[in-house]
Amino acid sequence: MIPEEKTSPSLRLRVRHWVRKVIPSVTLERRAEVRGNLRESAQPDFEYFVLVVLSSMIATLGLLINSGAVIIGAMLVAPLMSPIIGLGLGSLIGDETLLKNSVSAVLRGALIAIVIAIILTWVNASLPFITLHNLPEEVLARTRPTPIDLLIALAGGLAAAFALAQPSLSAALPGVAIATALMPPLGTVGIGIAMGRWDVAGGALLLFVTNSVTIAFASMLVFWVLGFSPGQKNKQGQHVPRTLALSAMVTMLMLLPLTYFSVSFFQEANRTRQINTVVTEEVVKRGAVLTDLSVGSTDEGDLQLEITVRTPKQLYYGDVDSLQEDIAVQLQEPVAIVVDQIVVAQLDPLVPPTLTPTATPATSTPP
Repeated sequence: MIPEEKTSPSLRLRVRHWVRKVIPSVTLERRAEVRGNLRESAQPDFEYFVLVVLSSMIATLGLLINSGAVIIGAMLVAPLMSPIIGLGLGSLIGDETLLKNSVSAVLRGALIAIVIAIILTWVNASLPFITLHNLPEEVLARTRPTPIDLLIALAGGLAAAFALAQPSLSAALPGVAIATALMPPLGTVGIGIAMGRWDVAGGALLLFVTNSVTIAFASMLVFWVLGFSPGQKNKQGQHVPRTLALSAMVTMLMLLPLTYFSVSFFQEANRTRQINTVVTEEVVKRGAVLTDLSVGSTDEGDLQLEITVRTPKQLYYGDVDSLQEDIAVQLQEPVAIVVDQIVVAQLDPLVPPTLTPTATPATSTPP
């Protein structure tokens, strides 16, 4: 009787064997040490809340003065790494104590950061230090989340979890990446609420939720690859934990609103650029220079433009009416414009003024 040939290992086992060769699992002692460290550091104690208050103050003030350097300082102080990583590990291995403490620390820390941002924004409004005519760029940058923000949070979560699990690496720098993804959006949420800008608060809150879910999923994925799991196995290898699969699905679902906002933002930016180009060209044709352009809409939904120009000669009603008609033709839509003109005279020392003869009135001399 001819013995049966052994079947070749499945593709799944080959991939698992290759992964184990490249990224070996950590020892049982190291897993227990990581779990114990996270249980201790994810506990929301007095030191945790002190750092949350300080980091939220620094982040909010940095957002208000539009300073990236100050915001980086807030990232260095923010203590959000351990709870968010503990959330991922607790969900993966079913540690209810770690999961409960991590969720409590993240939610309470987020609420405190938002309240601090609201208070600081109200105080700033009553003091003559920082006058906010327009929202700072650092604030606006966190109101339109995109899939790129999700990738940043994913990379930060992967780096932090991997560094935390490896005894030879430091989790400090990956922790800064996580603080980058979490603390500034919380400050933006508070600023938006304090200013009554619910669109700003909503966009920043979506960014915070997206980053939190993505970072938790990334940490779960790293811990699972490194051997942190409930220990369920079968003949074909280790099962993918249900919590990891669920987290991956939620992370993928977050791409839907992010993609929608990205497309909407791209369309709006493209339309604004087109309007600016057309208005600039038409203004230049009339010998003027465009200095400011405000885009809005009328009660009927038509495009409304408030145009500020600098011109060497005064524009009259006929000039403005012609400008409005030409802009409407170029944009292929009804347009209502209001023109604010600044009449200027250009003086060049190298070009002397042209002398104009002045008529001398005739005088009669009495005899």
